[in-house]
Amino acid sequence: MEITGRVIKYGNNVNTDVIIPSKYLVYTDPLALAAHAMEGLDPAFATKIAARTIVVAGANFGCGSSREQAPLALKHAGVHCVVADSFARIFYRNAVNIGLPVLECAGVGSAVQDGDALRVNLETGLVEDLSLDLRLTATPVPAFILEIMEKGLIEYIKAKK
Repeated sequence: MEITGRVIKYGNNVNTDVIIPSKYLVYTDPLALAAHAMEGLDPAFATKIAARTIVVAGANFGCGSSREQAPLALKHAGVHCVVADSFARIFYRNAVNIGLPVLECAGVGSAVQDGDALRVNLETGLVEDLSLDLRLTATPVPAFILEIMEKGLIEYIKAKK
């Protein structure tokens, strides 16, 4: 699975409380959540989203509360992939479960710049910054995790029956 897009960059320790502030957890519609994605950190986030957007961050992305709404809000806001130095374990698993592609790539948070054109290959782990002519290597996403990301956890389980 290859994803291309423009980077929206954040730093370290982006927690779920800023990805989707708790006052919006009353919403069950993913599009209502999406309207408030990253509002706690970046009020202009909704205006930055464009087709094929990739969020890049430093270490510990998605730390904090274990709310599934955080990756759901990002996905439905138009984020097609999150690449970070590292992820909080529960955020990573929630993202996989709801079908938001995520890739852990050491050094990406300091190497890539906001607005850069990025190409991410989840199968090979290759992250290419097309603006800087830079290549980074991450651990490839295992095939079964790619299948869960593509289908979502519920559909993946149904297909295995």
